[in-house]
Amino acid sequence: MKIEQLYTGCLAQGAYYIESEGEVAIIDPLREIQQYLDKAKANNSKIKYILETHFHADFVSGHVDLAKETGATIVFGPGATTEYDIHTATDGEELKLGNVTIKVLHTPGHTLESVTYLLIDENGKDHAIFSGDTLFLGDVGRPDLAIKSDLTKEDLAAMLFDSLRNKIMPLADDVIVYPAHGAGSACGKNLSKETVGVLGEQKKTNYALRADMTKAEFVKEVLDGIAPPPQYFAKNAMMNKMGYDAFDTVLKTGNVPLSPEAFEAMANHESALVLDVRTQADFIKSHIPNSIFIGLNGGFAPWVGALIKDIKQPIVLVVPEGKSKEAVTRLSRVGYDNTLGYLEGGLDAWKKAGKDIETLDSISAEEFADRAKANQLNVLDVRKDGEYQSTHLEGVQHFSLDLINENMNQVDKDKTYYVHCAGGYRSVIAASILKARGFDKLVDIAGGFGAIKNTDLKMTNFVCPSTL
Repeated sequence: MKIEQLYTGCLAQGAYYIESEGEVAIIDPLREIQQYLDKAKANNSKIKYILETHFHADFVSGHVDLAKETGATIVFGPGATTEYDIHTATDGEELKLGNVTIKVLHTPGHTLESVTYLLIDENGKDHAIFSGDTLFLGDVGRPDLAIKSDLTKEDLAAMLFDSLRNKIMPLADDVIVYPAHGAGSACGKNLSKETVGVLGEQKKTNYALRADMTKAEFVKEVLDGIAPPPQYFAKNAMMNKMGYDAFDTVLKTGNVPLSPEAFEAMANHESALVLDVRTQADFIKSHIPNSIFIGLNGGFAPWVGALIKDIKQPIVLVVPEGKSKEAVTRLSRVGYDNTLGYLEGGLDAWKKAGKDIETLDSISAEEFADRAKANQLNVLDVRKDGEYQSTHLEGVQHFSLDLINENMNQVDKDKTYYVHCAGGYRSVIAASILKARGFDKLVDIAGGFGAIKNTDLKMTNFVCPSTL
């Protein structure tokens, strides 16, 4: 028996490769499937099952493409309906994989069709659970994504309580827990940075698994402090349910080199969004007018999903040398399949063609502190609510970056704003969006709050984020 976790940091997502006696099951695969095909081929094995723990909302799964390529059976939990062929499992059903058994445990709550897959080894011992978004390390899945007219988030939370108590907690303490996500995912509130654990430790430390917890207490605690889901979640869930264009097609149409003239025509006449995925330092130094920055070196795909409202938006890319395929791939992971190409030769080619460029003002935290002491400045903090509430500069304006489109009316085009986040990535995203909307009096604070707190500027008293 072989188990391998294939973890993708940008999405904080874990897919799994399970093999026994030449038969393979893939759990919650990513959109690009070649890695799974290569592994099976290298091991002279055949992919038999594609096991989905639920209809994912935070990424587009590769199940449809993988089934077409391999003939493997796609398995979903009870009640799942799709536009393509699947096997809808029943609660307690056992799937044979070589010498091991995978038992389907129906665990509704995060979504109605959510399942946990229990892996039973060749000796009949419960070995591990692949818990999807039902159980994370340190947390449980949010129960507010599958709300219907006759079903509230409180109803789903109550279902999740029962699923955890009746299906997962009775399992032995030494059962390994392989969750679908780790820290950084918006599918829960306070996920651990660890990506593999054991059930006994979760019973001791996970707030949602307290032995003396009532259902009412669980419902209250699991719903407390959940931020609204990112806007792309419902769209990704629908793609996973209805099907999608083949990834190879998306890559072929998106990974296309464009001359400066063709690139400019796409932006002007095809209403394509110019998305700059280089580093924030490169964007600050020079960028195409009205381009939006979301760098590959940060939480790229989730920020694209949170900020670009139209999932069918035509996109043209400004990429670092050799990174066009990566950019198109990572966009497709969250369903942004309408990339039209990338600027061949990058900004150097753009400049040589005589095209206009712009820069973004950026100053050090020390210089910002000097200016703040001499004059009253307008400061915009775009960190998340919890970061801001924990500690912030006194007298600043705040809204979280993911809500910038809804809060743009709070910013005055006639005023100069000094923009910061925690480390400098999100502030440049925010500044690029504001600049593209005609706000041209913006100054980025390099290093963000991490650098600002080393100055002697006055801040609010620190509150531990875990208490918020």
